[in-house]
Amino acid sequence: MIRVYVCSCFGVTEKQVKEHAEAGACTPRQIASASKAGTDCGSCVRHIQALLGRGNCPRRELLNQGMPALGAETGDLSEAA
Repeated sequence: MIRVYVCSCFGVTEKQVKEHAEAGACTPRQIASASKAGTDCGSCVRHIQALLGRGNCPRRELLNQGMPALGAETGDLSEAA
């Protein structure tokens, strides 16, 4: 299996970013919160933005209501690879 790294500083893969997005992370900041990707040198932020796309947030309604998009039920995906 080929791993495509998005963030070489913290070893975060495209698969992990996509899993965090499926769990409700809608912005690069939320991806950073979940995985640290984008918090060191920042060179991966544009790649993360591209993976997230525009407006593709499965939990946008929760955010609009002021509720957290990432809840305890999603689990910690930081170890997923």
